[in-house]
Amino acid sequence: FGGTSFRLHHREYDSFWHDVPMKPTFANPALNNNNEPAMINFITEIPQMVTAKMEVSKERSHNIIMQDRNKDGSPRYYTYGTPFFNYGLISQTWEDPNVLSAKGHAGDNDPLDVIELGKFRLSMGSITPCRVLGSLELIDEGETDHKVLCLNVNDPKFGSVTTMDDLEQAYPGTLDRLIDWLTRYKTSDGNKPENSLDDTIPKSVVQTLAIIEETHLRWKALCGLDGTPLSALHSSAMDFWLDSPNCRGRGRRTPTT
Repeated sequence: FGGTSFRLHHREYDSFWHDVPMKPTFANPALNNNNEPAMINFITEIPQMVTAKMEVSKERSHNIIMQDRNKDGSPRYYTYGTPFFNYGLISQTWEDPNVLSAKGHAGDNDPLDVIELGKFRLSMGSITPCRVLGSLELIDEGETDHKVLCLNVNDPKFGSVTTMDDLEQAYPGTLDRLIDWLTRYKTSDGNKPENSLDDTIPKSVVQTLAIIEETHLRWKALCGLDGTPLSALHSSAMDFWLDSPNCRGRGRRTPTT
């Protein structure tokens, strides 16, 4: 990567956004309970220590991973230091712009963002079982942009960490570093202001799971799985690639190009 021509497809799934299961469905000996409700499948877009702003494309065929672009068309990079975490998303979720937060902020029109706070770098495009520890509600240019916080199943501290308090015991200072990065990472790009957080205290696991479930329901509406016609959704949805087997192209597999 490092250029606008880079494209990353998954070998098994038609779409990173629509076809990867939201939660792990296979037995994993590292878990005490394979049905643990706080587990998600974390899809890595930006590996730890990588500054290229990679993301799943909502509009491109098969929702490939590619590098975001600046307004002048050049590849976008983070300039506020190097991310110390793995960054990605939860598939089969959508922060619907038609849904307002308690403070009146619209959803940011993306899948739910996830920040994995473990010790090691994960590969771009990898799908890793991850335990939800909480979340932060970022207000980015007036939109709600939830950041789900998790720890991957292969991290050496996984067995003893179930909350953000536990994570602070395992990796002290992580939350302060994360808050600084989230609120200030755009300030090094010209004259952009700081982002704000609804609260610097992370939401609980229970609260975060409710957010994940709500955005999953909104994704089901996006894909018409509850009978919602595309015309009833936010107008931006007309530009999304939804023609995958688990979305509005259900019943067929489309060739990857």
